[in-house]
Amino acid sequence: MAERKKPEVEAQTAQQPLTDPELEVDLGAEFELRGDQLEAELESARAQAAANLKIAQRVQADFDNYRKRVARDQAEMTARASQRIIEELLPVLDNLERAIDHVTAGGDTKQLLTGVEMVKQQMLDVFTKEGVQVEDPFGKPFDPTLHQAVGQREDHEVPEGTVVDVFQKGYILAGRVVRPAMVVVSSGGSHSEE
Repeated sequence: MAERKKPEVEAQTAQQPLTDPELEVDLGAEFELRGDQLEAELESARAQAAANLKIAQRVQADFDNYRKRVARDQAEMTARASQRIIEELLPVLDNLERAIDHVTAGGDTKQLLTGVEMVKQQMLDVFTKEGVQVEDPFGKPFDPTLHQAVGQREDHEVPEGTVVDVFQKGYILAGRVVRPAMVVVSSGGSHSEE
């Protein structure tokens, strides 16, 4: 249990001056003239510092709330975007399931091929709607920023560095490569200097 100060000690503590004793010595007689003014300025500065601290704490709290709100909004926006894309892909999945059911029920393979081609087009339509570009580089010059070379083949009918086979098409979204095209590049062919 803390001891309570005696009343005369509390009175002495309350009467102690707020100014620095060294300041009194440095100013000497001038302190008597400026002492009250300095104490008033000190109190004013303390009050201003306390007010500034409150403002800074309020601004910090506002910024923390803003940062949390932005993070929450970004997470919600990402979830909504993902949900929208999934909703667009669900009909594609439904059609694939119908194609599988058709084949397991003994359906015609020609109809299956037609159905699968339609599903592929449906998927490409979703990609186009979302801004995805298909990169099919067959016959184009090899571009290491868009293509991943998985092999080389000697082909004298096309210039060196031309894509002669595509294992997987590439996909680009908003100017960024989502997946590079996996390609085979020609080597040793003629140089197109004409």
